[in-house]
Amino acid sequence: MTINEHITTFAGLPVVTFDPSTPPTDPAAPAAWRLSVTEDEGGDAFAELAAAWLDVVDPTSVQALVIGDWGEAWDRAFPVRVLVDAAPRLTKLRAVFLGEMTFEECEISWILQPDVTPLLAAYPHLEVLRVRGTSSLELTPVRHAGLREFAIESGGLPVTVTRALADSELPACTHLELWLGTGDYGRDTTVDELGPILDGSRLPALRTLGLRNAENADEVAAALATAAVVPRLDTLDLSLGTLTDTGAAALLAGQPLTHLRRLDLHRHYLSAEMTARLPAVLTGVEVDVTDRLEADEYMGRYVAVGE
Repeated sequence: MTINEHITTFAGLPVVTFDPSTPPTDPAAPAAWRLSVTEDEGGDAFAELAAAWLDVVDPTSVQALVIGDWGEAWDRAFPVRVLVDAAPRLTKLRAVFLGEMTFEECEISWILQPDVTPLLAAYPHLEVLRVRGTSSLELTPVRHAGLREFAIESGGLPVTVTRALADSELPACTHLELWLGTGDYGRDTTVDELGPILDGSRLPALRTLGLRNAENADEVAAALATAAVVPRLDTLDLSLGTLTDTGAAALLAGQPLTHLRRLDLHRHYLSAEMTARLPAVLTGVEVDVTDRLEADEYMGRYVAVGE
């Protein structure tokens, strides 16, 4: 799997790309505005685009923002100060996606991200934050009372980010999604480092947990078999990784999962027998076991998104 298409909706709104040469007919229309420049523009092009956008739209009407390429994203981190400085004007901003780029624009492992802590501080009412790419990504432990959905898409999740997240207090967060990735692309997050997250004590509202794109999916599944957070979940997502019968058997042998509404395991390496067994055993649960793969003769098992 590669990230080869742009999203068309975000936070329940249609994505509309801002083009300064074609001003929108309705600057206050509900939309998830997409701001993106080309790699060739670079320099201050993104800041200039954002300034032009703020002068055209009604900033007080903006609810969602999708940030694409900020110009040579492989060479410079997103200029988070642009959004921090705009916070007094973007009073209704509730959702932000940083780095919504296809692999043709920038491979996920190349995307340089900033310290996102100032963004969370500037927008205390932010409800959704999705970040694609973790190269240079930083996070300081925070308490954010408004964030309901936090997702980090990664080819390899750094332990520094995992530890900061584990030490953060997100009392309203109902959806946490981490793409763990592989060691080849920067993952040094171990299952042990996920312990405070699996404990769930600082995530009292959590209902959806995604530990996706994991090279160590079997180990993750084994940890979830006894994790304190699982009985509170509505949805558990282990998709896009290298899950085998070993991990699936650990899930089935652990604590009950029949309370779940959905168990997402799509894009996996389960046997045909286990693929059939899981939905049969977990009756009443929507179990997604589509996209079954066989280990490659040369590459073995690999995650969906790495480079």
